[in-house]
Amino acid sequence: MREDQSFEITRAYDLLPHVVGASWASIWFRMNRKSRPTKEEFREKVAEYFKMLAPLTNAFPEEENFKEIIAYVKEKHEDEIRRILTGNNPEIELRYKRYVDYG
Repeated sequence: MREDQSFEITRAYDLLPHVVGASWASIWFRMNRKSRPTKEEFREKVAEYFKMLAPLTNAFPEEENFKEIIAYVKEKHEDEIRRILTGNNPEIELRYKRYVDYG
């Protein structure tokens, strides 16, 4: 796949985990008055909310000319979940630190 075909999807997945996942997770912890979740709890909650975006992986039509981008989107989505859960998304780790420091 050419870079110009995946660029926008890649940029979206740079933002979606922390803009949606971490933001919603932070609100959930605040509303439940849990100011010091463990990193694992925070990551799990981020992943839970991020997984709710899974319908976006089916946004393109099931047509031959979309097959490659559909596969890329699905793999990117799963990869981001793995990165969140393993602590390999630096933005999520930063959001966790900010939440426990300033919650």
